[in-house]
Amino acid sequence: MIDFFSILAATDPNAASGGIVEKFGIHVGHIVMQGISFSLLAYILYRFAFKPVFATMDERNAKIADGLKYADDMKAQLEEAEQERKEIIQKASQEAQGIVNEAKTVADEKISNSTQEAIARAEEIAAKAEQQIELDRKKMMDEARSEITRLVVATTGKVLSKELSPEEQTRYSQSASSQLVESSN
Repeated sequence: MIDFFSILAATDPNAASGGIVEKFGIHVGHIVMQGISFSLLAYILYRFAFKPVFATMDERNAKIADGLKYADDMKAQLEEAEQERKEIIQKASQEAQGIVNEAKTVADEKISNSTQEAIARAEEIAAKAEQQIELDRKKMMDEARSEITRLVVATTGKVLSKELSPEEQTRYSQSASSQLVESSN
């Protein structure tokens, strides 16, 4: 190994050895001074420049890590909220479908009830119409019988050319009416 003093001796211009140090003009004193200056500068830079820069970088790295963690948390919360939104939409869709089905059922029941009521009313109206027709037919038949009886009595009276008493007219009327009733049935 090379000794420090031998290097200094080699740099002495009065030294008789004509080595590599003289050829390149290297001065050991300058190199040592530059080494000390560099070490001192490196220490000062490390202590007052690099250390605060490293601390700031560590702080920023921590903030970035916190920000990434926060972003991951927010992403997880967003996914969770999206899942909740999907569940809420699905639930609302199912409820809406249930309401629509219930409305259809109620509407079908109302239509069925209305149809049954309309049929019942129509049957009732038809029954009343038949009763009215029957009453009108009976009334017409009674009027026709009365008229026919009157005509038979009048015709019979003219045929016989004699005047009939009210008792005879009633008897002939009843007899003619009963014969007409029997013949119409």
